[in-house]
Amino acid sequence: MAISVFDLFKIGIGPSSSHTVGPMRAGALFVQELRERELLERVRRVEVNLYGSLSATGVGHGTDRATVVGLMGEWPDQVDPQQINPRIETLMASHELLLGGDTLIRYEWARDMRMHDENLPYHPNAMTLVAEGEQGELYRNTYYSVGGGFVVDEQQAAGGQLDQDSTVLPYDFSSAAELLEMCNRDNLRVSELMMANERAWRSDADIRSGLLRLWGAMRECVDNGLKHEGILPGGLNVRRRAARLHRSLQELGKPNVIGSTLSAMEWVNLFALAVNEENAAGGRMVTAPTNGAAGIIPAVLHYYMKFNPDASEDDVVNYLLGAAAVGILCKKNASISGAEVGCQGEVGSACAMAAAGLAEVLGATPAQLENAAEIGLEHNLGLTCDPVGGLVQVPCIERNAIAAVKAINAAQMALRGDGEHFISLDRVIRTMRDTGADMHDKYKETSRGGLAVSAIEC
Repeated sequence: MAISVFDLFKIGIGPSSSHTVGPMRAGALFVQELRERELLERVRRVEVNLYGSLSATGVGHGTDRATVVGLMGEWPDQVDPQQINPRIETLMASHELLLGGDTLIRYEWARDMRMHDENLPYHPNAMTLVAEGEQGELYRNTYYSVGGGFVVDEQQAAGGQLDQDSTVLPYDFSSAAELLEMCNRDNLRVSELMMANERAWRSDADIRSGLLRLWGAMRECVDNGLKHEGILPGGLNVRRRAARLHRSLQELGKPNVIGSTLSAMEWVNLFALAVNEENAAGGRMVTAPTNGAAGIIPAVLHYYMKFNPDASEDDVVNYLLGAAAVGILCKKNASISGAEVGCQGEVGSACAMAAAGLAEVLGATPAQLENAAEIGLEHNLGLTCDPVGGLVQVPCIERNAIAAVKAINAAQMALRGDGEHFISLDRVIRTMRDTGADMHDKYKETSRGGLAVSAIEC
């Protein structure tokens, strides 16, 4: 399985990569398959069946709406987030859906959007889409949203395929030990090895422009988060804090304000809050490597770019490449899905990735980078996914800020050492996988345990 940096970092929409981005992609893929089979014009009805975690927290995460927008032919990186709700409201009023953007069918939400408590095989994030014509069923397929916006269908899942890409890479590593061995053998930094792998898909110019486009989307997300105020949607009445915190930090920086200095960590908190508040509001953001953990990697990169006067676009490229190397290891050997292994797979993986990226641009050796990632992930082991109300708000928004600061500390600790440490990153990733397997399902993105229940009881 070949995984690119552009698989781990994708421009999309909030509030969830597995529950919003993935389902929208599944809906669009289903329409694409209908078109390829020359069935699209024969469709008269489409039924959406959501299972497991997609059903349990689907409404709070916008799974139902995202799937329908995907059936309209939209993709997460291209759809205008501001148009989603108006288009759904129009559909609700007219009961008409323009399938694939050109085939008009009747769509009765109460009849055609069905929620099921049971899990399907292979993964808890599952949906089955069924297209019917005048004479009955035309086509059906089951899709699994396996985290980070990745989607596989039933055939791929049955064959053990998490990704269809079989590209041959010059440095095909599946463990941190292999990554370090390859770096040492060919005297490469981690970002250099990753760049060599990326060349299997695209040119240096395309790699660089693509990564800088991701950075531009991250900056825009932060900027939007600093502009918007008010209450986040969903019914919890969670108030946005980023804009007010930004004003406060700007005041602290003025010479006439006595008794306060700029705090780098407060700026890190600000950047993470801004991203995750935008995500919670369904705005445009970058899946990194998931939406629920989307604030950590941008916050640490913003921190570096803001407080290092010598920072450059080269650092952005190397940061994202270094971070992606660790994300690949987490995805290959455990999971980045909160529904599969809990929040340790989302926030834990993102924390490790951010620590690795920061270590890379601060001049870490490959061994020090591996140590930074290990520290970041180790201290998120066992983290449950228990969003209150099924919304990516509490504790998710603050959790990103805390993990971003933790990632910076992990990089700093690793850089003070020589790369030697007691527990390897490979062992910590395996522990994350095993802990996730042992974790009760109610603590894995179902909102049936932990804080999600405690908040209701209080």
